[in-house]
Amino acid sequence: MTHDLSAALARLIPGRPLLIVDADEVLLRFVEGFDRFLGEQDLFLDLTSYRLHGNVKRQDDRTAILDVEVTALLEEFRRDLDSLEMVDGARDSLHRLSRQLDIVVLTNISPTQAIARLRNLEIFGLSLPVVANSGLKGESVKVLTSRAGRPSFFVDDIPQNLASSAQHAPDVMRIHLIGDDRLKPLLPAAEHAHFRAEGWKDAEAFISSKLHEAGL
Repeated sequence: MTHDLSAALARLIPGRPLLIVDADEVLLRFVEGFDRFLGEQDLFLDLTSYRLHGNVKRQDDRTAILDVEVTALLEEFRRDLDSLEMVDGARDSLHRLSRQLDIVVLTNISPTQAIARLRNLEIFGLSLPVVANSGLKGESVKVLTSRAGRPSFFVDDIPQNLASSAQHAPDVMRIHLIGDDRLKPLLPAAEHAHFRAEGWKDAEAFISSKLHEAGL
């Protein structure tokens, strides 16, 4: 099992292009799973902005619960991250792309939560290194791609992570992808992304075209 950068690097082939992918709302339907969990607590997620705090509300009177309560619910839900569904097209695209590049999952979870995340991905036949990250991802992208070939790619739904990658690893191609259709209207295209993908079909086509341009 891979939880950290050094272990992930050990599984990568030096000089081979690398695809770094976020998990929540890029590979896995986190919001859908969390909303289902909230329903069991007589709560629901009111998607009026691209955040969870302030948007978790009671079903009976539609009032928002406190931020500290949302944080506690998130911690409870995140203890078992092995029940999420895949974002449409993600599994098949990754299987095809894996013929031409290495793939690493870079996700903001704790090392303990990474164990459940690995189980979740393996359910769908994806045996990938998972790096448990904290905070902005640019420095981790830089380390992961330090020995990779070019082009290499980073896919995330959060614009701040793409901006961080632009700062720390500017030669990595950045793709903005939001897996849940309900969330897409809540965020504009990321300023620091080379490409805004409507889904994995778009992302795969973009990646494949860049690999082809590089003669790969």
